[in-house]
Amino acid sequence: MRKETVVYMRDEENGKEPLGDSGKESVAEAVIETIIEGRNAVIEALRAGKAIDKIFILDGAQDGPIQTIRREAKKRGTFVKYVTRERLDQLSETGKHQGVIAYAAAYEYAEVEDILAAARAKNEPPFIILLDNIEDPHNLGAIIRTANLAGAHGVIIPKNRAVGLTAAVARTSAGALNYTPVARVVNLGKTMEELKKEGLWFVCADMDGTTMYELDLTGPIGLVIGSEGDGVGRLVKEKCDFVASIPMKGDIDSLNASVAAGVLAYEIVRQRS
Repeated sequence: MRKETVVYMRDEENGKEPLGDSGKESVAEAVIETIIEGRNAVIEALRAGKAIDKIFILDGAQDGPIQTIRREAKKRGTFVKYVTRERLDQLSETGKHQGVIAYAAAYEYAEVEDILAAARAKNEPPFIILLDNIEDPHNLGAIIRTANLAGAHGVIIPKNRAVGLTAAVARTSAGALNYTPVARVVNLGKTMEELKKEGLWFVCADMDGTTMYELDLTGPIGLVIGSEGDGVGRLVKEKCDFVASIPMKGDIDSLNASVAAGVLAYEIVRQRS
């Protein structure tokens, strides 16, 4: 019998939460988001190439190590946020943060080429879901879960103004992160241009677009989903070849981002079948 234990995942916004419906998960299957505290520890993590989602720095700190952290973070496109000492104290698990706390990804990020390689390995036209400024970890986790079930070869997210692969995302994905590669890029629009050279077409979701049933969504395709509040950004939308809308029959005019992604993803599945 496999030994079970209660394992907690660290979530920056919600604190510690038990894994799984029963609060139990095998140690081997646990997903832990690493919190790195202290100036030297954060510097070494950055220089070692560890996937860092975000860094919190004490507002007003300007000494040498802080400048080094800012410089290394800028090189890697890592999100940096300046906060009060009280906020750092809240986030700290050791009480010895030295004015710096970094959050490392719960899972390693893939490269865009890994996603294309997954499509080639299956001898299928690429099907990729791209997310523009999705900040809710539950939305991201649900979309990764849908991507896996719909046969998408991977998901691409931006480095800035978007949630990364946190413990909450891993939990909501219900294990899909073990099978679906997620790449993180500095510039989503530029990545789309590069993927167009690989033969991909892009369709984004927007309520003012053409009804999805009237579009040809077969072949190599990238599905672009924006945030619930702002939708797909203007610059990213300009890179899209088609704009698709989902028929709405009710009294409100929008769907949750993860639901919209699921509806459009399965229309792509239907047309590719």
